[in-house]
Amino acid sequence: MDDSGNWFRSFGNENWRFGADGLMIERFACINDLPIAASERQFHWPLGQRPDDHPGLSELGL
Repeated sequence: MDDSGNWFRSFGNENWRFGADGLMIERFACINDLPIAASERQFHWPLGQRPDDHPGLSELGL
């Protein structure tokens, strides 16, 4: 959601590279934002980690 209350679905490709310590050291991303209506949202929780009981991407058919 942007500052004006408009919702978007983001999709694209990401490539990550990790260092020997397991931390990400490089990220390349090509992300597109598609405007959606609030009724099309599939994730509904406050800012932060997804709740353990919320369906994952596979369960939502994504």
